Parts: sequence; C-alpha cells; structure tokens
Amino acid sequence: MKNTVTTLQKQKMDGDKISMLTCYDYSMARLMDEAGINVLLIGDSLGNVVLGYEDTISVTMEDMIHHTAAVARGAKNAFVLADMPFMSYQTSVYDAVVNAGRLMKEGRANGVKLEGGAKVCPQIRAIVDAQIPVCAHIGLTPQSVNAFGGFKVQGKSEAAAKQLLEDAKAVEEAGASMLVMECVPAKLAELVTKSISIPTIGIGAGSGCDGQVLVYQDMLAMYSDMKPKFVKQFASVGEIMKQAFADYIAETKAGTFPAQEHTFAISDDVLGKLY
Repeated sequence: MKNTVTTLQKQKMDGDKISMLTCYDYSMARLMDEAGINVLLIGDSLGNVVLGYEDTISVTMEDMIHHTAAVARGAKNAFVLADMPFMSYQTSVYDAVVNAGRLMKEGRANGVKLEGGAKVCPQIRAIVDAQIPVCAHIGLTPQSVNAFGGFKVQGKSEAAAKQLLEDAKAVEEAGASMLVMECVPAKLAELVTKSISIPTIGIGAGSGCDGQVLVYQDMLAMYSDMKPKFVKQFASVGEIMKQAFADYIAETKAGTFPAQEHTFAISDDVLGKLY
C-alpha cells in the first residue's frame, strides 16, 4: 500500500508507529521500500554522509533534486520526503514555493521538509496552499548550527520548552502535515505529541513520538568514528563491508578470483585459429 499523508495520519490515530529513514539513492530506496519503511527522507544530511561536506549548509537545490529523483525511482510504496536545503526557503515566501515545487516536479518527491517553527509559518502556509505536503522540523535544526553555537539539546529551559511547544502548534496551524523533533527531551517531545493532531517523528526525542527517524549510515554503523547518543546500531554493516573489500583484494592478488564459474568459455577450435 502506498504511504500518503492520509495513511501516516491514520497511523498516529491508530497508535501505529511510523518508520522513517534517510535515503539518498535508488538501490537503497528499493531495499528500504521492500522492507516496509513508511517514509524515505532525502535529508540534507547527504552533505555529510554522501558528499563529504563538513555540514549541511553547503548542500544545494541541485544536490537535493538529483538525490530525490534517484530515491523516487526506487520507492514504490514509501512516502518520499525531501529536505529543502539552506537558503532555499529563508529568503522569501516566493522562493520557498518555487523551490518546493522543483523538488516535487524535478525530484518527484511526495512532500518537502523545512526547518523552523513560527518564523517559517508564512512559507509553510504558502507551500501548503500550492498543494504540496509539508513536514516541519523543530528542536535542533542543523541548518541553524552556527546560531545555536553547536549541536546541543533544545528545549531544556522553561522558556525554550514553551517556545518549542508553541512552535509545534504554530506549524500545525500553518498546515504542516508532519513534524520532526530533533534532540528534544523525551518528556517534552511526548507532551508536544499529545498536544497536536499531526504525526511527530523523533530523532533523539524519545519513544513518545508517533514515529522515529535515523540516518541510515548511523543505524547500520557504517562509520566507526561517528555514533550520536540517540543512535542505536542495528547492524555492523561497515565492518562487514570492509571485510568484504579486504577479501576481494586478497583473492584478486592471489588469482583465486575470478574462478571458473565466474568466467565465459570459448571453443578451442576458435581460439586455435587466432594463432
């Protein structure tokens, strides 16, 4: 069954937790889709884990469209959600609608995600008015890392917690159909989840949210030097891959690969006529 804003909303109403993972290419999209992941997020985290940038700020619209289109080609049932990169929506409401439209038309996304609370409600409202589903993102918003002074848990003080709750209600009122909360105290995230009618997706926000999202390279332990506190490593895929690469090198050097079953034959008669 195809995942849509309607089916995701029903999951919240039924208490059926939503699964979301980041995804950046066709082959991984096929695997996740076949596994039954509800939402594939083409996060601007691709800047870090795919393109090797130091942060997400360097990611462009062209980067996002390219990777979103690849994921969309591999997703048959999953909802394809594309991040709006830094400065693609902050400059004006007009730019926000144009760039959201590009992710839908050129990237074939099913919806877009943008960071911020009440301050970006004019953009959310305009994008929704253009019939484009929007997922908001509050708490730790990586595009604002320079303003935050680093990657820090958000909403710990009374004022900050109140602002986060107000932001959640504001984006819902503006028309957002989903909300990501990142690095937010678990009890606060649970309170927000109970205070709004749209699905909440947590990352470092506890189990009280309506669903969870992780960067797939993190949950598969593909990088040995990177493990945020909120990540559970469900498989050590990085080590498996490195061992496979090492085995390939060893067999190539030893001449044991390719073996006979990996090669194509030619008749001796044909071969003899070549000398």
